[in-house]
Amino acid sequence: MIIGTAVTILILLMMSGFFSGSETALTAASRSRIHQLEKDGDKRAGLVNRLISDRESLIGAILLGNNLVNILASALATNLFIILFGASGVAIATAVMTVLVLVFAEVLPKTYAITRPDSMAMSVARPISWLVAVASWVVKGIQAIVNVTLRAAGVKPPDDDVTAEEDIRGTIDLHHSEEGLDAKKRHRLVGALDLKDMSVEEVMIHRKNIVMIDADQPADAIIRQALASPHTRLPLYRGDQEEIVGILHVKDVLRAVIQHGGKTEKVDILDICRDPWFIPETTRVEDQLDLFLKQRSHFSLVVDEYGALQGLVTLEDILEEIVGDIRDEHDVVVQGVRPQGDGAVYVEGWVTIRDLNRATGWELPDEEAVTIAGLVIHEAQTIPEPGQRFAFHGHRFDIVRKTRNQITGLKVVPLLDDVSEA
Repeated sequence: MIIGTAVTILILLMMSGFFSGSETALTAASRSRIHQLEKDGDKRAGLVNRLISDRESLIGAILLGNNLVNILASALATNLFIILFGASGVAIATAVMTVLVLVFAEVLPKTYAITRPDSMAMSVARPISWLVAVASWVVKGIQAIVNVTLRAAGVKPPDDDVTAEEDIRGTIDLHHSEEGLDAKKRHRLVGALDLKDMSVEEVMIHRKNIVMIDADQPADAIIRQALASPHTRLPLYRGDQEEIVGILHVKDVLRAVIQHGGKTEKVDILDICRDPWFIPETTRVEDQLDLFLKQRSHFSLVVDEYGALQGLVTLEDILEEIVGDIRDEHDVVVQGVRPQGDGAVYVEGWVTIRDLNRATGWELPDEEAVTIAGLVIHEAQTIPEPGQRFAFHGHRFDIVRKTRNQITGLKVVPLLDDVSEA
């Protein structure tokens, strides 16, 4: 009898270790890897996915089985030690079972499972699925009692409010913090997620940087300017630069020149122009990307609520927010940014914070302002005068030029440590 009881206790401890390890493996398994294995045809991975998709039933069934065998093992051990040692057997049984359960039924199996969660999860998936099926009605009853008790206490059952996007972003940040992902790769992975929180105003090319051509010039002069420009799409205006009459594409120009035997003066510029596409500055970058892909157009002009031209945005501008700066042999450096040998940078006031960060590798915040001048005004809470100096966000800002109420020139110097406003 004593040997039979001891063997039974040993078996129950092994079952307890199995339940503990299974719980850890199934909760720690990577859903993305398991999902990919299921797509590759692994039936065990599919079973794991079905189990972890209903975590309440899974955890409830495992806890039910684990507590059942632990309590039964403890009861049998207490009875066995009372037979062997009398009244002191209760204390001895408590000490012995605490050590056995803690080491062999909890720490050891869970440590093993956490080191190889995916493989162990697929190994235990089938027997655990049987347990979940057998204990389903008991688990549902327990869950009902728990929910009723929580509501009676005025506590709502917890909801899983973590979205897929937050889960992905958290995973990326975790790997970045553990140095498993460098800053450039992190930016590329997170860049696509940030598009929905940005407006085209934040990524557009400012109107002061737009290369335009006067449509009233002779065709020969317009074509020469178009071919000399580093850009393939150029707005045409008539009279006032706010009056955009069309978008000239260099490929259309070359086709027209060839059709007229190389005689540029015979080309009807307005006839080959494309209609301008105007979008409001509040358009979300994610929505604009979808529109670019849908309409098969890569170029749009940005206007404010009054219809005044603010800038332009291209498909490349949006893609750069995801993959970083894209340059080819015709690109020019960021206009309005002039790095100096001592580490200082002279910046025109209209330069966007994103462009400045991209050109210098800085991380100035752009949540409260779009341009560098706007950032200084926001932080200073006033319109500064030339000669004034401010320090914030780890940089010193010297006001160099001002026109009316606009800051037109600044000198920005990175500091070793954040200092308070001067």
